[in-house]
Amino acid sequence: MAGFKFFMPTVNLMGPNSLIDAGKDIKSLGFKKALIVTDKVLNSIGLVKKLEEVLISNGVASVIYDNTHPNPTVTNVNEGLEILNNENCDFIISFGGGSPHDCAKGIALVATNGGEIKDYEGVDVSKKPQLPLVAINTTAGTASEMTRFCIITDEVRHIKMAIVDKHVTPLLSVNDPLLMLNMPKSLTAATGMDALTHAIEAYVSTIATPITDACAQKAIELISKFLKPAVENGQDENARDMMAYAEFLAGMAFNNASLGYVHAMAHQLGGFYDLPHGVCNAILLPHVQEYNSQVSANRLKDVASFMGVDVSNMTDEEGAKACINEINSLSKAINIPSGIKELGAKEEDFDTLANNALKDACGLTNPKQATHEEIVNIFKKAL
Repeated sequence: MAGFKFFMPTVNLMGPNSLIDAGKDIKSLGFKKALIVTDKVLNSIGLVKKLEEVLISNGVASVIYDNTHPNPTVTNVNEGLEILNNENCDFIISFGGGSPHDCAKGIALVATNGGEIKDYEGVDVSKKPQLPLVAINTTAGTASEMTRFCIITDEVRHIKMAIVDKHVTPLLSVNDPLLMLNMPKSLTAATGMDALTHAIEAYVSTIATPITDACAQKAIELISKFLKPAVENGQDENARDMMAYAEFLAGMAFNNASLGYVHAMAHQLGGFYDLPHGVCNAILLPHVQEYNSQVSANRLKDVASFMGVDVSNMTDEEGAKACINEINSLSKAINIPSGIKELGAKEEDFDTLANNALKDACGLTNPKQATHEEIVNIFKKAL
């Protein structure tokens, strides 16, 4: 096996009331003024106020940027950067799900490296560490609070830029399930399927290792057991806590084994039509794994086993089919749309979407490299 690097934040706080512990950690690091990057919903429902109170009690000042779009844009990064500079903030706190985290990473990276966020598209392009970033999670899905991935939408080109850079890894991550209790059912479902996609894509990745396999396996087991209860009853603290562990484990897996065509294709749907990332992943996941089963049937049979299927008497091919069936039945149980047509995707756009998907860094570690025509066909099957 080739040499291996493992990336994650230095310190990671988990469990109920870890937000309070985060305040103490921030104080001990000596930071004076935070730019809080969040969204209008979290601000309006009072969750951001909880964070502000924790900061005040630890002698830390803050200013809020809450205009983050659900698919954060170049404009969002530029707006946040302007506030950061005008207010002389010495660190950033991202507060929310993947969108505020990614937006904050973009701001933090440009703050120290200069230029524009589009200059850093690709793998490890930046030269300097970003401004210190504390990532506080309010959803159980993206794992952006602990990864080196940053996805920003270029509104001009209508694409999502994948910035994979060790420098965007947050300094400190926080997963407090008490901040996740009021997530709506649809968001719980979409983010949970995003986490499942992370784990499965990492498990079948060409650069998977025993460490990432262990993380992916436990993530898949937890999601299979606790996603439905979390969707059905958002106030189920144990289900929320277990889903937070699951999404974090899935993050550990894909942050180091990378992803595949589900994400490469979902990024294009999200960038082109401005669609929710987790839902795009959920719809594409079984179709991409059907394609991957040509070369990864044995690994997908493992995934079926992790999801609770008895595969002891199955061939690899039968196990792979069982895996795809389990993914479909889970999606159906939590009301994921059945196809991308429901989301507004159009067949005449697939040529452009496929072109861009094949340029996405996430596709490099897919177990089977696809032609343009094969990507178009997967999009068609997902309609």
